[in-house]
Amino acid sequence: MRDSDPCVGFLFRCYSDPYAVSSASVHDSQKLEDLLDPGNTASTVWADSAYRSKEAEEKLAARGFTSRIHRRGCRGKPLTARQEAANKTRSSVRARVEHVFGSQHTSMGGKLVRTIGIVRASMKIGMQNLAYNMRRLVVLERGALAAG
Repeated sequence: MRDSDPCVGFLFRCYSDPYAVSSASVHDSQKLEDLLDPGNTASTVWADSAYRSKEAEEKLAARGFTSRIHRRGCRGKPLTARQEAANKTRSSVRARVEHVFGSQHTSMGGKLVRTIGIVRASMKIGMQNLAYNMRRLVVLERGALAAG
């Protein structure tokens, strides 16, 4: 799992573990608690509908977080117009973060990690994160030079 700064698009984490890697057999929703940073001053959690469950909502509320997790319709019970509008707002906020992962997926070897062992997989993902941050820095530096 990775965090992204929605303002400038760098991959980062402010404490000792900059990113975490898990087996492909572990569903993203099982790692929600690992993503909650107690040092983060923002109290909202933005995520797609895979993270929404009654248990997850209770955990977020107990830890003082506000859930902005997408809602999903059930069979025979589609989302209301209000819920769809709320999801659209959530999507616009999440879009900046998703662009980071999209960039890694399309131009940096994708999200398929073909290594033997979690240690090698962690190293590969760490190198992808580092390369992304370096590419992003070059783009920002070029923009700053052109502007000033």
